[in-house]
Amino acid sequence: MHEDREYDELLAEEGGAMNRGAVAKRLFRYALRFKKPLLAALLLLTLAVATDLAGPLVAKRLIDEHIAGVERPWYETAADSGSAYAVAYGGGTYKRGDRFTAGETRGAEARVLQIGKSYYFVAGAVAAGQRSVRADGRLAVTSPDGAEAVYDARKLSTAELYAFYKPEFAGVLQLCAFYLGLLVLSAGFSYGQRYLLQASANRIIRRMRLDVLGRINQLAISYFDRLPAGKIVSRMTNDTETIRELYVTVLTNFFSGGVYLAGIFVALFILNAKLATICLFILPVLAVWIYAYGRVAKRYNRTIRSTVSEINGMINEAIQGMPVIKAFRREKTTEREFETHNTRLFTFQNKLLSLNAVTGHNLVGFIRNVAYVTLIWYFGGASLSGGAGIVSVGVLYAFVDYLNRMFNPIVNIVNQLPNLQTALVSAERVFKLLDEDGEAVSDATVPRFKGDVAFRDVWFSYIEGEPVLKGISFEAKQGQTVALVGHTGSGKSSVLNLLFRFYDLDSGAITIDGVDIAGLPRQGMRRHMGIVLQDPFLFTGTIASNVTLDDPAIGREQVRQALLDVGAERLLEQLPQGIDEPVIEKGSTLSAGQRQLVSFARALAYDPAILILDEATSNIDTETEAVIQNALEVVKKGRTTFVIAHRLSTIKSADLILVLDEGRIAERGDHESLLARGGKYAQMYRMQFGDAAPAAAGE
Repeated sequence: MHEDREYDELLAEEGGAMNRGAVAKRLFRYALRFKKPLLAALLLLTLAVATDLAGPLVAKRLIDEHIAGVERPWYETAADSGSAYAVAYGGGTYKRGDRFTAGETRGAEARVLQIGKSYYFVAGAVAAGQRSVRADGRLAVTSPDGAEAVYDARKLSTAELYAFYKPEFAGVLQLCAFYLGLLVLSAGFSYGQRYLLQASANRIIRRMRLDVLGRINQLAISYFDRLPAGKIVSRMTNDTETIRELYVTVLTNFFSGGVYLAGIFVALFILNAKLATICLFILPVLAVWIYAYGRVAKRYNRTIRSTVSEINGMINEAIQGMPVIKAFRREKTTEREFETHNTRLFTFQNKLLSLNAVTGHNLVGFIRNVAYVTLIWYFGGASLSGGAGIVSVGVLYAFVDYLNRMFNPIVNIVNQLPNLQTALVSAERVFKLLDEDGEAVSDATVPRFKGDVAFRDVWFSYIEGEPVLKGISFEAKQGQTVALVGHTGSGKSSVLNLLFRFYDLDSGAITIDGVDIAGLPRQGMRRHMGIVLQDPFLFTGTIASNVTLDDPAIGREQVRQALLDVGAERLLEQLPQGIDEPVIEKGSTLSAGQRQLVSFARALAYDPAILILDEATSNIDTETEAVIQNALEVVKKGRTTFVIAHRLSTIKSADLILVLDEGRIAERGDHESLLARGGKYAQMYRMQFGDAAPAAAGE
């Protein structure tokens, strides 16, 4: 009951389970994109199986024709016949009955029979039955009805027995060479199919990962708000790698196993239809086995894959927040939280291990033993006794060989059942990500904006029914600077998120140069917009690559000029390699002020018509702020600039200041008029500057 509740909660968290048939169809469609190498691989696999399964038939012929064939009737022939199959013995010349040519005269019959480890020569025909050697050296044959016949027999020496086998050596060598050739062909086909299959699987997964990244680029920012980065990374790396194993290992074993089983049953029916029919019981047992295993293993695998994602997400979060963890002595708490997930993973992995142990080799061994018992019960004793003989020794050998070979693919299929279920769960998780609603990245271009921006009665909510912006309306003309201030949660960042179209508004309209941005391609409009965040993000690379973001249209001289324009001369002087100085993850080797200067240079290098500064100077020192304030005067020229700032000193020169309170514009105006009004803005100003506020108001 507890497991069922946990499973239902997991399904609810992941949005419900996908139909396994639908998952399989989508995996098949991915495979069809590379159908030529896959079909070639499957053809080579079929040839490899066919050449491999031909081995027992070759061995059967070798045994029946050239080894056990010595017990077939022999006949006297002319001593001067010159035949390679003629054998001289006891003053006469003998040749096996099946070696005579048409029209060749046959003499008296004789037999060479094995009894125990010895061989005996009998002049004349011998009845079928149980053989034994009497104390007087004569051969006794007991028929199935109990009647006994006695024959004079002479024991053959090693040299004499060798003479009877010598004519068959040429045929034995030919069959051995043929068998060796089959092994070489099988090895070559196996190599070819493995190479093609793995190369195709790698191409499929490369395509799938590109699709996942493409979908991630199309997803709205809100998706990343609700799903930790570690879980997304897990789907793109761990889950796709598991799917790769599906194509490389699981499908190979299932397909080769199916071909092997089909080929073996064809061979068994050729050898003995009755026993082959009895052995067909293996197929329904295997089908029921796979179905039952899948139903139970699916629950465990879904929990395991989800828990792995949880662990990845937690580790990612812990690494990102390591300074906070250490500063607040949260190491032990983090370990306990991790151990909760780790124990859950351990528990369900053990449950899956127990399931695999119960339904693994034990069941295969049981089925194998049942098949062997059936074989022995059916004709083993009679065949080995040399009596009436249900089958030849060669057929018996081939049957045992094929039964042995039959269980190898069954074991391989059974061993891949855990991987199959894991891959299906992983594919389900990947396809759920690919099915998320997104917007295709457009290459459409938009003419450069003049920069006239207008919000008209804009309403917006992150959670339905809980609006964070309520009827926002204002206008910003080209070249103006608009500042947004207000307490935390008042909606400042939401205004700019809507302008940048990170989110879509609930109602109202936002226009740029009179055009509703809802009708513009997101990528095209963002080409003319720049943003500088409070905590700038730098990518692994160099200073130059972080300014250009690898845009070939921005040259090295533009990079240097952008850095100089934002006052980064000292930064460049301090870096041994200048703009080619390496930057590691998140720019951790640079100070907050240096990272912010690079971020400003990035925005400037892209020459935006609309510039957004989201508390861009809140995390830097006073000296750097002064440098950036000077640079901003250069950056803002001819551009419409939106500024979110807690430091009111940085926005005194703004053309329009909007004071937001609980999602509404409480006040609007320039610095002087708002101070004169004595409202919320004046109150915020006094809180920051204390006694200096009145003086500022009288400036």
